[in-house]
Amino acid sequence: MSLTIGVDVGGTKVAAGVVDEQGCIVEKLKRATPSASPPQTADSIAGAVTELLGRHDVDAVGIGAAGFVDETRSSVLFAPNLAWRDEPLQKEVEARIGVPVIVENDANAAVWAETILGAARGQDHVMLVAVGTGIGAGIVINGQLYRGRWGIAGEPGHYRVVPDGRLCGCGNRGCWEQYASGNALVAEAREFARRSPNAAVRLLQLGGGSVDGISGPQITEAAHEGDAVALRCFEIVGGWLGQGLAALAGILDPGCFVIGGGVSDAGDLLINPARAAFEAALPGSTYRPRAEIRLAQLGADAGLIGAADLARRALTQERPGAAPGPAAASETEAAQSTAPLSGPEPRDGPSPSRRTTVANPPTNAITASSAAQPGTSQPMNMVKSR
Repeated sequence: MSLTIGVDVGGTKVAAGVVDEQGCIVEKLKRATPSASPPQTADSIAGAVTELLGRHDVDAVGIGAAGFVDETRSSVLFAPNLAWRDEPLQKEVEARIGVPVIVENDANAAVWAETILGAARGQDHVMLVAVGTGIGAGIVINGQLYRGRWGIAGEPGHYRVVPDGRLCGCGNRGCWEQYASGNALVAEAREFARRSPNAAVRLLQLGGGSVDGISGPQITEAAHEGDAVALRCFEIVGGWLGQGLAALAGILDPGCFVIGGGVSDAGDLLINPARAAFEAALPGSTYRPRAEIRLAQLGADAGLIGAADLARRALTQERPGAAPGPAAASETEAAQSTAPLSGPEPRDGPSPSRRTTVANPPTNAITASSAAQPGTSQPMNMVKSR
């Protein structure tokens, strides 16, 4: 049985797991991420992998990194929540563990796992949108991961949907993730509580009596209880999400959107308003097929499972229906994609076993003066990529 290790590196934790050929996690462990120090982050990754290597015979390691990964899948060009700036992560980790390593964007790894093993099994045109602190995305076209020329495709969270709108951490204003993310959900709830504390009594109770104490899980809890303010916050954020998906459908025409990330744990609270807004905003909706919008199935382990599978494929350059072995692809083709050219094979049976942990999103407030809602005078225009 071939085993590989998948590693999911976020701003606060490193999760590493041994994964078999069916995508089942054999063993998993976690380490803290010393995000301010690239060498210490590499040490943390290597420490977790080394511990697993001591108990399992592993062929390769795949690292899913939250950041811009170059086209050779070796370096992280930029990571907003870690100190990686043109960091040769593959070289640094390989030197510490002595096992082949590939580096992949975490959302790319997650969409790959959901496509071959999860919510999008059997689909060849898939877009995963991870709704967490911000918005990340991964794209599969014709059964192949789409990485773009420089390896950093799949950042729709930073499309500007409201010109001169809310200030984003990327430096621009009006980015989609400022209206359809975990941070946006919290900002809506906190601003409502400031304006109308008598109407937001339940949210304030859950927040310990403080507006700044209101967090994403508390908003979800209140919404499940039927709290009107919490439900309205989900309607607003879900509406923005659905409008963005409609614009992406006009660009990429996927057969399936998979919604993951921490906010997706709210389930129908988020998905129902997103589907309604998608239907209303889809260009030419009366005359075209509609992409399905599904919740992710693999939870927090999707990136880990996907990174492990991509590492396995990088070793063999396998294709569905072909015996494992060296691929005939050129070095350039190998650098661009390790995904099968003819599309993922559907797999029968349940999704792989996993443990799911979802971190609470940070709750950076967004000012009321820049607030916007679907249907208001601030338009939902998807402008050209900068």
